[in-house]
Amino acid sequence: MNYFKQILRFAIPYKKYAILNIIANIFYALFSGLSFMVLMPLLKVLFDKETDKLTEEPSYHGFTEAATYFNDYLNYHISQLADNDAAKALTFVIILILTVFFLKNIFNYLAMYFITFLRNGTLKDIRNELYDKTIELPLSYFSEKRKGDIMARLGTDVLEIQHSFLSILELLFREPLTIIFTILFMLTISVKLTLFVFIFIPISGFIISLIGKSLKRKSDKVQKEQGYFLSLLEESLGGLKVIKGFNMEAIFNRKFQGSTKRFFHFSNSLLNRTNLAKPTSEFLGIGVIGVLLWFGGRMVLVDGTLEGEQFLTFMGLAYNILTPAKAISKASYSVKKGNAAAERVLEILNTDSPLKDSPNAKTKDNFSSNIKLDNISFKYEDDLVLKNFSLTVPKGKSVALVGQSGSGKSTIANLVTRFYDVNEGAITIDNENIKGLTKHSLRSLTGLVTQDSILFNDSIKDNLLLGKEDATDEEIIEALKIANAWEFIKDLSEGINTNIGDSGGKLSGGQQQRICIARAVLNNPPIMILDEATSALDPESERLVQDALENMMKNRTSIVIAHRLSTIQNADLIVVMQKGEIAEQGTHNELISKNGVYKKLVDMQSFE
Repeated sequence: MNYFKQILRFAIPYKKYAILNIIANIFYALFSGLSFMVLMPLLKVLFDKETDKLTEEPSYHGFTEAATYFNDYLNYHISQLADNDAAKALTFVIILILTVFFLKNIFNYLAMYFITFLRNGTLKDIRNELYDKTIELPLSYFSEKRKGDIMARLGTDVLEIQHSFLSILELLFREPLTIIFTILFMLTISVKLTLFVFIFIPISGFIISLIGKSLKRKSDKVQKEQGYFLSLLEESLGGLKVIKGFNMEAIFNRKFQGSTKRFFHFSNSLLNRTNLAKPTSEFLGIGVIGVLLWFGGRMVLVDGTLEGEQFLTFMGLAYNILTPAKAISKASYSVKKGNAAAERVLEILNTDSPLKDSPNAKTKDNFSSNIKLDNISFKYEDDLVLKNFSLTVPKGKSVALVGQSGSGKSTIANLVTRFYDVNEGAITIDNENIKGLTKHSLRSLTGLVTQDSILFNDSIKDNLLLGKEDATDEEIIEALKIANAWEFIKDLSEGINTNIGDSGGKLSGGQQQRICIARAVLNNPPIMILDEATSALDPESERLVQDALENMMKNRTSIVIAHRLSTIQNADLIVVMQKGEIAEQGTHNELISKNGVYKKLVDMQSFE
């Protein structure tokens, strides 16, 4: 229940629906019991021909004889209305029964109507917070997670919680209320028979509970395996070109079929255990009914302490207990399954982001002097990627970072934008530590163009609006012209409203990258970070984009990470990195004259 206590906070905004549901359930439980009690007058009319018994108004003699009073009271008034005509009396009794059953079903509908808003509202809010948390958590959190598993938690696990949440309310209110009202009516008929029910139903409940003990563990396995094969599907779609190019279809088929086979076995085990509940509870219920028939039948036929119509009504009430009792056992299974889902969802929701803004974080709206990396060290896992690294980037200057793969170039881009935090040292903007700034204001000061063209399955316009939400079509077209992208976009059938497909798959690599650069141009930040921005371009596209980049970097602070000489030779400062440290630094001409590491890289025309 600990997990559901945490989930219940999502229901608080919808508590009025919970209260209305409880009220409707109280009336449903009341009329559910009454629907059997009103059968007594019908049975009396059908089987008791001595109508003179209905001529005197009965008197009340205590709770244990309340059923007799209720029966006689209804019969008296019905006989008065019917003027002792048995056919009319039958009509009135039938109308009474129909009215009670109508009210029972009206309140049943109202209870389900109100709980619908509660369930779906809770589902919406859990999904929203889970998505918000997923976006908030740092990149490092997802480096060890499978995307498919995150998707499964957001999809099927949250749905499982929704269904279990309904079961909790049934478990706490609807079914127990029905049982309580029914038992009260049963006590008015016969205390002895009701005691029999109290003895046998807990025994039945204990036997049923033994079946459900392993459900949480089995459900957890099912959900984890579902997350795995969804992740495998997501990876297969993303890497379809590689899978086909290397003839790996059979390998991935084996992986996927192995996962679905495990899912098959786990699901069978879970469902078979769940399905065992119904026949078990049905058999135990009939066992209780059988005992009641034997004992109650003796009270009618041998002892004469119970009227026939009272006994039949009591049996109906006893059966009325079995339905909610079975529902409670079913709900308890659902809760156990939902507990596993809640645990997986709360694992993400309860994860504290190490990068979240501090309570007194400042908002910074402008950039005036420099970016300083002061003696910083950083490691992703065990080995340091950057060691005691220091660098100052003055406002309006461009600094290029070059070096072999693994030298820490892209790590600097990740640290300046605070995708990760440094382990030692500090990064400051205008002498303010970026840890003391809100992430939103920090990233508003920086524009990022990465090696991978990150685009979304939407129109060109909507992809660019991510850079500036309120940009006009004229501003978008101007940004596309600066990025040398307008010349191919203007020929598209729908222009800037053309959909570019999943990850921009309808465009070439060079076209994708130019749209990404246009997005950065539209954003117009004071600090620009170009991480391998031209590496995906062919020579012609590179020439087109290079001019745009140079125009964009004029009078703008830029950190450029590149492998191509043409991208960095005009930088104000070139920093050559080796194993997380600075090997050389200077302008292009200064470094060439040193005849060191940079000169060798230039001679090879490779910064790898």
